[in-house]
Order: sequence, then C-alpha cells, then structure tokens
Amino acid sequence: MPNFKCKRLNDIQLPFEKDGVEFLWSAYGENVQLIFTRIEQEKFFLQIKQDKQKKEWLIKGEKHTKPSQIGYLQKALMVFKQSFTQDILNEAIALKHTRLVKKTSLIANSLKELLEQIYNKEKIYIEIGFGSGRHLLYQAKNNPDILVIGVEIYTPALEQVAKLALSQNITNILLIQTDARLLLSVLKSNLIDKIFLHFPVPWDKKPHRRVVGENFVNECARVLKKDGKFELRTDSFLYFDFTLNSFLQLPCLNALVKKNENLEISSKYEDRWKKQNKDIYDLIISGFDESKELSSFEKFAIEDMNFNQEELMQIERKFKNEVFKGQDYFLHLENIYKTKDGNIIKIAFGAFYKPEHIYIKLDLNGVEFIFGKPFKTKENLRAMEKLREILCFYKN
Repeated sequence: MPNFKCKRLNDIQLPFEKDGVEFLWSAYGENVQLIFTRIEQEKFFLQIKQDKQKKEWLIKGEKHTKPSQIGYLQKALMVFKQSFTQDILNEAIALKHTRLVKKTSLIANSLKELLEQIYNKEKIYIEIGFGSGRHLLYQAKNNPDILVIGVEIYTPALEQVAKLALSQNITNILLIQTDARLLLSVLKSNLIDKIFLHFPVPWDKKPHRRVVGENFVNECARVLKKDGKFELRTDSFLYFDFTLNSFLQLPCLNALVKKNENLEISSKYEDRWKKQNKDIYDLIISGFDESKELSSFEKFAIEDMNFNQEELMQIERKFKNEVFKGQDYFLHLENIYKTKDGNIIKIAFGAFYKPEHIYIKLDLNGVEFIFGKPFKTKENLRAMEKLREILCFYKN
C-alpha cells in the first residue's frame, strides 16, 4: 500500500483543502492519528503512526477504509507530504499525474457496488469459485441476455478472467472478490436463476470448512427463483453426499443426480480428474418454494442511542480491546480514538467466515457509521445488539 516516512511533522490545522483533496478532521489513539480525507465522493482515513524509538512518522492509508481507486490514496498522500511534513526518509507513492488507477467495469469493487448493478437484471447466474473462468465465460458467451456473476476469493483469478472476457468481447459478466456466503446473505429473495458450484475444495477431513452448510442451503433456497436451480459438480463423493443431505433438510425440492456426464465445457480440474479415471458427480437441485423477502427496514440496535459528555468520557475510560462470541456471530472491539467532540470506535464483527471492519462515531448527536452502514445480515444485527449492551454498560 502507498506510504511514506518522515522525520518531522508540522502542525496540522484542519479542515484543509488543496488540489481537490480535503482533510476534514482528526481522531487520536495510542501513537496513532487518523485524518478523515475526502476526494470527490471517496472518503477514507489517512493513518499517521509515530515510532518513538526511531523518532520518525509513517503515513499511509488505513487498510480497512482505503478507496476503491488507489490513485485517490496516492494523491492524498502526495498533498499531505507537501503540506505537513519535512525530512522525508523514504516513500512508495508513485503517483501518476496523467490519470488515476481505474479498474475494469467487469470487476465490482464492493458488494454495494455489485448490488447497485444487478437489481435491474431479469436473469442472473452466479458461479462460486470460478477459477480459470472456463465455465463462467462459456455460460456468459452462450447466454448473452443473462448476467453471470463470478465469485472468487483470489484477486489474480478476477483479473485474469476479466482480461479473457474483454479479449472475447464478453461484457455480461460481473466479478467480485468476496465470500459467497456473504454475497448470498445480502441478495434479495427470488432473484437468481442458477447457482453453480463446480469442483469446490472438498475438505473431506474438515467438512466444517466447506462453503456448503445449513446457512448456505437456506440462503440458496431464499435467493433462487421458484424455477431456479443449484448445480454442484465435483469429483468428491463425500462432498456430493454431504451437499445432497444438506439440501434434503429443506421442506421440498427436486434432486437430479448424474455420474460421469460429459459437458460441452470442462475445467482444468475436471480434465485432470478424468485423466486419473476419477468419477465426476453432478447434483442439480430445483423445486424451491417462493421465499419471503428479507426485512430491509430493521434498524441496528445502536442507531437510537444517545450520549451526554460524561457518558462519552466513561466509554473512553472503560473501553478495552476484547472479543465477544455468540452462536453464529462475533464482535471484536479493536480500538478507540478521541475526537474533538466524542469517540470513534473501530470494530470487527459479523459472521465468523467473513468479518467486517467499521468505524463508529459516538458524540452528542448520537451514533454515526462513518463510512456507511454495514449490511443487515442476521449476524451483523446480533453483533450490533451486543455492541449496544456493551456501550450501555460502559456509559453507566
């Protein structure tokens, strides 16, 4: 991530604006200062960390708030360096003045960006763990009227498949780096036509690590249309059997089973397994009930909280780094920062398999999610209920 080090830090008077970069306010933690920064519509923190032993300062972007376009961060660091520092020791900024770094429109930078693009689509497929992208690109090329969403956790796979799509003039795909379970949990009900899960890591000795599980099955049933389908293709009989039994927990469904079916397109893994004479199993689930929509109006438990000055001081005094675990969620209170008129708390929370990190501002006006509210998944809602309980304890 872009950063630089310096020996001297000048007095920082905020708010400050230069060349379209705004430094609006700051917050202070132990040896760390956060600068709330805005460029156009992007908002993020610069982080200033002091090394008292070496008597130097490290200035960089705060990793959980970094902007989607890295060029914004580079520009903010350049302006900050020129305006507030002296005696630069080293830097890794490399700002290109010609343009900001932009990603292809085939890759969504966040779940929110993806959601904005898909709700006007009539037909949507999802492929989980698309790897080299052979099957995903095949589906997109042969179904030009369908948006094919590809979900991967490895960034290089996204970039590789996006390049292949552009070289083949395929534009009806949208790729995202996320956990598929989190994606499903924030989609509207009855939205998706097909979900593909081809050759997932079998985790035969650690089944708890599989993407398929009770919550996954329930979310598939909720987001798939009444005539939608879930399709598993695997060389692991244990994974096939586990998935079938997981879906059999639903009140009604149809299950089609195939063995060693040759498809028009095969992945590199399938080619490898066939050379080894391994069996390939297909499981196609359909016949889902029409689902009820998720509640979109439910508030987070902390949203109606209020504080006076004494309570804010009590929270600051009593705060400590600690982790709370529920049955299906966790809450980690990481850091507290002091602002001119209140406190900022950084927390990690939500589902164990996909934690979120956010900053929450507490002042006389109440509670503010500084970079936008998190998704209202059941795990996030429960974590916020726990946070309310803790804050009530702190302030009394």
